[in-house]
Amino acid sequence: MNLSNAVVARTPNTSPHEDLRFEFGKNWAHFLEHLDESRIAEAELSLRRALHVSDLFEKSFLDIGCGSGLFSLAARRLGARVHSFDYDENSVACTRMLRERFYPDDDEWTVDRGSALDEVYIRSLGEFDIVYSWGVLHHTGDLYRALDLVHLAVAGRGRLLLSIYNDQGVVSKRWKHLKRVYVRSPHMARFTLELLTFAITWGRCIPLDMIRLKPFRTVTAWRSYSKERGMSPWHDIVDWAGGYPFEVAKPEAIFGFYRNRGFQLEDLKTCGGGKGCNEFLFVREQ
Repeated sequence: MNLSNAVVARTPNTSPHEDLRFEFGKNWAHFLEHLDESRIAEAELSLRRALHVSDLFEKSFLDIGCGSGLFSLAARRLGARVHSFDYDENSVACTRMLRERFYPDDDEWTVDRGSALDEVYIRSLGEFDIVYSWGVLHHTGDLYRALDLVHLAVAGRGRLLLSIYNDQGVVSKRWKHLKRVYVRSPHMARFTLELLTFAITWGRCIPLDMIRLKPFRTVTAWRSYSKERGMSPWHDIVDWAGGYPFEVAKPEAIFGFYRNRGFQLEDLKTCGGGKGCNEFLFVREQ
């Protein structure tokens, strides 16, 4: 079955940012056409490493902005009771497709459409042992409101695993401009911007590899990319080129935000001040 058939029509505008929003779910539908056991296994491994656990049995897991559904699937395979939701209906369709494929009629994995900015919806879900939102909240259009609402879903002594785009100052502003142009552009122009993004993020590394006498370094990294969370380099390029709305934050800003809300930082992985996400693992004190 062609998983891109999971893509559905866009719904009427329900958000002030809806007229300028990248359709993440369409990209994820194409990604799922290439999903195999090795990618799922890498996703499971990355979750275990990030959470410092061997499994998730007897744990409840909330996937905020589930996207392709890959990490909801990984959490379920690790033994968690999972609730997945996304604002993008195409992403919801992708996640439901995975659920039907791997866990049909499973009452331990529910999938819904919802918004990380909807306080009534977030409160209605209750509290979870693990709240996971990878590369999502900076695309809501209101990062700090989303950060504030997310903590409501974390149970006492529960964990919050987030990744948020790093603030690079002027460089981040340039990327935001490119992303805004992308979502306003026709299809062929978007492909040109995707190629430009590839050239900036990957292509320029090849001549540097030659200078450093490591000619195959970038090629090897491209081929082994799926070993990093089971993802796909090209689909991540498309996501990066089009990912709008787009906000960023410095690591210390996120740390201070949650410290003031009763969370302790258990682990932090930064992107070294460059492009990409900083990963945070917080534990709620009570």
